[in-house]
Amino acid sequence: MRVFARSICIAVGSFALLLAACSHGSAESAPGPSVAAAENGNPAAPAQAPTTGPDAAPPASQTGGFDGAKAYDFTAKLVSFGPRPPGSDAIRQTQDYISAQLQSFGCAVDVDEFHAQTPNGEVPMKNIVAKIPGTGQGIILLLTHYDTLRLDNFVGADDGGSSSGLMLEMARILCAQDRPKQPNSVWIAFLDGEEAQVVENGQPKWASDESDSVYGSREMAARMSISGDLKRTRAVILADMIGQRDLHISREEDSTGWLVDLIWQTADRLGYRKVFVPDGTQVSDDHDPFLKRNVPAADVIDLLDYSREGNWHTTQDTMDKLSPRSFAIVGHVILESVAELQKRK
Repeated sequence: MRVFARSICIAVGSFALLLAACSHGSAESAPGPSVAAAENGNPAAPAQAPTTGPDAAPPASQTGGFDGAKAYDFTAKLVSFGPRPPGSDAIRQTQDYISAQLQSFGCAVDVDEFHAQTPNGEVPMKNIVAKIPGTGQGIILLLTHYDTLRLDNFVGADDGGSSSGLMLEMARILCAQDRPKQPNSVWIAFLDGEEAQVVENGQPKWASDESDSVYGSREMAARMSISGDLKRTRAVILADMIGQRDLHISREEDSTGWLVDLIWQTADRLGYRKVFVPDGTQVSDDHDPFLKRNVPAADVIDLLDYSREGNWHTTQDTMDKLSPRSFAIVGHVILESVAELQKRK
């Protein structure tokens, strides 16, 4: 099965930029065929979240319980494993770490191992899903990818790292045993294989092979379609590249309109209008396989600023570019957006 090309067209006002795309209960399934056929001279070294200055996260009591410093520290741990392309030793360490953290939070964890057919041959991949049960049949699905581009010395602090650190903190909150059950289940999926597997001259070679991307997302959407879970999915919120300083998240125009409105209205209510801006952008990303199956989905991403600064898909994508304050803001907005979705009938 083909994976659609990850071309990106970003527009803010009259400015347009054409880029290749971003990337970007406890049973464990056996591997099988794919259903969806730093700092200090060491960019991989962990960095502790700053506690003072403009990048410091506000207290969790001010952000709905979401701790931006914890999300930043989770990201630093992921980055410390180094480059994490699918099938690598580093990504296996990352998978073990994510699963262990989710279990320590009390989450029910499902693991889907599959083999993706790529231009580089068959590559083992793994989606990891934390499942928080609700009182009803509906599902709210949160997504991130944790793999990195297959590029030497690329540790993906923002692209792959930041959203995964954010979702680990989200799981820590939502899996808490003393948290009341909500009408809809919340699934938090850590996806493998978002990035292209063929890289030439430091960039993905999508132009000649449109099938080379979003493997984990396509796999999950296909499996959920077969199981019937996709029909129960009320909304999908994808986070990607959300940790950088001076964050400006534009409305992703291919995302579902009412869901984008809900997220941006929530951000406005919380006082984050300068971060969740009204400009438009178009990004092909892990939300696409769900949109193509008519599931409401939205992408929360800031790619434009990182690209302008020359950090996207380069070895400059390191922890020193990230801000715990950005984690706190985006985490607060997504957490409250989930609460708003829980109120909808």
